[in-house]
Amino acid sequence: MYQIFIGIDVSKDSFTACAIDQGRKKLFEISTSMEVRGFEELSRCLLKFQKDYILIGEESSACYQINLPAYLAKEGYHTVIINPLLISNFMKLSLRKTKTDKKDAFVIACFLSMFHSSLQESSFLSPDFRELAREREKLSSQVSTLKNDIEKLLAVTFPKAFKATNVYSKGILNLLKKYPSAWMIKNLSVSEVEELIKPEGKRRRPDISPEKILSLARDSIAYMSPAREFILSQKVSQLLLLEEELEKLNCILTDMFQECAVEDLEILKSIKGIGDVIAIHFLGEIGDTRRFDNYKKLIAYAGLDPTIHQSGRYVGQGKISKGGNRHLRRVIWLMAVMVARHNKTFREYYLKKREEGFSYKKAIMSVAHKLIRVIFAMLTHKVYFPQGQFLIVDSFYDYLLCPS
Repeated sequence: MYQIFIGIDVSKDSFTACAIDQGRKKLFEISTSMEVRGFEELSRCLLKFQKDYILIGEESSACYQINLPAYLAKEGYHTVIINPLLISNFMKLSLRKTKTDKKDAFVIACFLSMFHSSLQESSFLSPDFRELAREREKLSSQVSTLKNDIEKLLAVTFPKAFKATNVYSKGILNLLKKYPSAWMIKNLSVSEVEELIKPEGKRRRPDISPEKILSLARDSIAYMSPAREFILSQKVSQLLLLEEELEKLNCILTDMFQECAVEDLEILKSIKGIGDVIAIHFLGEIGDTRRFDNYKKLIAYAGLDPTIHQSGRYVGQGKISKGGNRHLRRVIWLMAVMVARHNKTFREYYLKKREEGFSYKKAIMSVAHKLIRVIFAMLTHKVYFPQGQFLIVDSFYDYLLCPS
């Protein structure tokens, strides 16, 4: 049972800590630098109390939140990271609008004293893992943007390329990097094209021959544009570099994950439509499912919980709150799209919602909610997704919660 509650307000160069007891009486208050000297000063203040009775909390604040809680966790203190939206709403309960670092730290401490039983302690087992997963997400977004740009440029410099092959294979990209138009390619020899598109190591050979590429280049109605050719070559170079970085990140993430949660990964992958990368992203964002008492809290954590606006006779259209983890929300959406395409059970559920008049987005959102329910039950009970025609998602979920 916690008896001492410490709120910490963090900024780039400094932080303020305020400690209160169960009666909200201030025990100490310090403002110090965001460096080892400041961390040690806080530790000395904490030595007056028994570690098991102390709960320390701070708002989530991008990169500034990491170092201090990690230091305190290594010292054996219990810490939590709090959603800033919760603190903001809590502060609105006060009529006084004064805002200072000391006031913010005191408010966080008061919030902890009132709601600590509903908060989950932070885990520092995989913050690096989560950062790498989010970096991969950024790189993936950049790759998608580059591919869109490349398609637009190729529509002018080599319009027939897309109709004949996968232009994003390593060999074709190497060719386009050096010769970014049909005008440049058609003057090459067969051996020159073959040398550029041949695979490295165990990579699969392109699904098009050098002779076919030359034929397409000669028949293509392409516009000669030195500017577009230069831009296309640069875009292809950037794409090749980003894809190499993505491969490295995938290997690092896989190796890190194999050390801690192999079983959870395999459980998720037992759902057809969910692969290694998306499963790793999902597990990296939620951490341990024991953090959530039920699937509804996981839905709320992702910001997928519904909101209703009603005033008198007016009832507004319901929307999702979008108040949770935006990275997790995106991952769940992608998972829902994939299982709606490739998993028979969820596909039938999606089609049922469409028949009921749901739009595409609403139907996918329904699939997402159903998917979270099933995943939560599977990870909680450590069971795999059943394969076969007999499965009905609702009954499977109920079975997991109430096994006979």
